[in-house]
Amino acid sequence: MPTYVQHAVLGRIPDVFNAEAIWQAPGLSLFSRRPLLRDLLERSPREHRGRAATRCFSHVTLMLPQEDVDDDYHLTRGARARDLAQTLAALHQKDFGDLLGSDQVRYDVVGTESLAPGEIEVKFGHAVYLPAADEKILYNVSVSRDSAIWHPACPIYPNQRLVLVGGEGGEASAVAQGWPFGPDAALLILNDGPDAPAVLQMRPKDAFDCRYDPRGGYYIIRSQREPQGGQRLLVKVARASAPQAAATAAVAPAAQMAAVAPSPASVSTKPAVWQSRAGAAPVDLTAVPSAASHKPANRAGESDATYAPVSQQRVSLVALALPRLSRYRDTGAQAIELPFDRALSLSAEAQPTISLGVDASDELYARTAEGRQRIDAPAAFSPVDARALRLLAAAPEMADRYRAMICLPTPVSAGVASGVRFTFGRNSPMLAALRLLDSARFVKRADGDSTASADRIGLSRSAFSFEAVGKGYTITRQSPSQALYHLDDKLQFVAGIGDAPYLLPHGHHLVAGHYVLRFEA
Repeated sequence: MPTYVQHAVLGRIPDVFNAEAIWQAPGLSLFSRRPLLRDLLERSPREHRGRAATRCFSHVTLMLPQEDVDDDYHLTRGARARDLAQTLAALHQKDFGDLLGSDQVRYDVVGTESLAPGEIEVKFGHAVYLPAADEKILYNVSVSRDSAIWHPACPIYPNQRLVLVGGEGGEASAVAQGWPFGPDAALLILNDGPDAPAVLQMRPKDAFDCRYDPRGGYYIIRSQREPQGGQRLLVKVARASAPQAAATAAVAPAAQMAAVAPSPASVSTKPAVWQSRAGAAPVDLTAVPSAASHKPANRAGESDATYAPVSQQRVSLVALALPRLSRYRDTGAQAIELPFDRALSLSAEAQPTISLGVDASDELYARTAEGRQRIDAPAAFSPVDARALRLLAAAPEMADRYRAMICLPTPVSAGVASGVRFTFGRNSPMLAALRLLDSARFVKRADGDSTASADRIGLSRSAFSFEAVGKGYTITRQSPSQALYHLDDKLQFVAGIGDAPYLLPHGHHLVAGHYVLRFEA
């Protein structure tokens, strides 16, 4: 692989702000002379013909011990560092002016904790670029291990041709946090200007697979030397204007929400309050018809014709709705956080693969082993290969109560018999297996109380009743304060459901509390 970044550490420099001591050693004794910055530039030209240099590098990054840089800032507001950069640029121009052409000489002085006193680290080369004072950023490069937490790696400027991204201790021009491939590997990004897309190539080229995922909008890099499911890195190269556009798009739903009148199901906007249910009557467990899937297996010679099963339909939990917690401030809830394991099922593990949540300010966030980061809907997260969590924005008609919906990769289903009316709610045993959030572990409260179920937010004790009929399901709201919403088969908003009986077609969805239920034929 060509050397894209020339890198060296210069030692035994008594004054790290002395430009002449860094540029060239005094005297003419060649045998005792240590290679300094001028020698390094001379030995590594940008272009050469035979042994003669025809062009030299003009952008140099100079790293000094952090303590020296801090002292300079405290005492002189960084004047010595600025003088160092200006003096080195003048020496560079004086000694290599005939090899610069139209290139501008630029120096940057920064601090680093990795150097000992009296040491200086220098970097220059094809992939080292220092922007002009008025040059705008063209791309922002960020990296992730789980598609949820993204760490900025470096900017790319319009006139910057090459960028080499790698890990700590390598020869890269930019360091990526959490780089998993070791110091000998690097990601080369080629920029041919604003009218051409950036090109990404891994080095060594034959050791890695680098593919673009159009659904996620990022590149997936995986080592070909590791078995399937090994280390991977996600890389996103976004135009600098994209975050601003995303922020504008994120504000739009909020503005629409303020202009939308309450839905028919929105009876009151008064925040809910935790209420003690001590002394309440015990739940009356009622026998229900067994699902057809629970019948015994056929014996030899028997067939289904020997049975007369009750006609069955199914109700499936396909998504979890995250509420606007600002409506429930009096409950003391600070956040609702839903953890998912590697199978992207709700997790009981102490260290889930990814957690998605909403806080008391109605901000969505993701949490992984990499940290916590604010997110927005719609979005998709792929913390593991071949599976993704989709986060959908709440429809404007629901946005006064809901922040977003998390689609479950694997729905949870239960069978129901036709011709029988059932009730769904906190105190109803019917479909209790679908109420995955009927636990206090998903709610974070300021007082540390861990007894109140998350279902106490937004779901009544008897929310609604339903019955399977020929053309779908009849839905009847049981509690006047329960908000119910009808979504179609593609999870698009259809209507709010009031007190009158409502026919929900087969394959459509009902939102009640945290639950998005699909009523199937």
